[in-house]
Amino acid sequence: MFPVNVIIITGLLVLRCGADLCNWTGGGFAAGPDPKIVLQVRLRCTEGSVRWVHPGQALRVVLEPNLSSSRRGSVCIKPSPSAGGAVFVERAGRLELLVTEDGRSGREVFCFRAEGPHRPAIYIQASPESPGTGTRRRLGFRYELRDIRRAEATNLQGGLQNPCRPCDDTELLMAICNSDFVVRGLIQNVSHDSVRQTSQVEVLAVRVYWQRSRAFERHVGPSGSSPPWHGHIHTQLRCRVRPGGGEFLFTGSEHFGEAWLGCAPRYKDFLSVYHKARTERRNSCDFPLG
Repeated sequence: MFPVNVIIITGLLVLRCGADLCNWTGGGFAAGPDPKIVLQVRLRCTEGSVRWVHPGQALRVVLEPNLSSSRRGSVCIKPSPSAGGAVFVERAGRLELLVTEDGRSGREVFCFRAEGPHRPAIYIQASPESPGTGTRRRLGFRYELRDIRRAEATNLQGGLQNPCRPCDDTELLMAICNSDFVVRGLIQNVSHDSVRQTSQVEVLAVRVYWQRSRAFERHVGPSGSSPPWHGHIHTQLRCRVRPGGGEFLFTGSEHFGEAWLGCAPRYKDFLSVYHKARTERRNSCDFPLG
């Protein structure tokens, strides 16, 4: 059981709870129905998770990674897919609603800057539990710290904020330098999930220029030959992604082990943009063509 300290702040009774600095798991607290009671947790890692079992009243999680580089970063969170509580981000003393009490959000991942004197905090307000239901509710989220350059590239590409807007030339040139993954390949299939409100693009990759995690993998067959890379890229259902022929250059961000689509021009169109930029010395970085 984590140690708990009790303090009073501006009329609120705050129960300050210990954690392992990266993750926190706890349950509701028997403090009565007083709506002024808030359980507070501070986490100092670049990634981790929060799991609140049988929640009661409210939980406030302050994210303050103990790294000098984190002063110019962005935090992304992925709320657990469950109902029973509203999720907010607290910035500069104001609450912004991310997920409603019935679990609806419109997005799976939320990213926001972690700058300024006040560290961002995630605030979860548990819904009143109906008597006699016996349901064991769970609320929570996963979080990760993002480098500010990659976070800005995600936003410029549309990323998780506006993933359906095509990239212009400037955004594409930045995407090939700062994206979490850059892959050249073919679209094998596109599937849709109406529950998650996402589409999944199955990609057969001719070349993986780089990737932050292992979203794209290759499995060597019995013959020992080198097979192509294979992976899946996610985007929002409202983007109406459809299969297309020919080679594409896929770029984007990786969140919690999943690849999310950023810029995705046809490869021949990308070559035209890149050659022109290099001739005019406008390219942001040298890209390994071929």
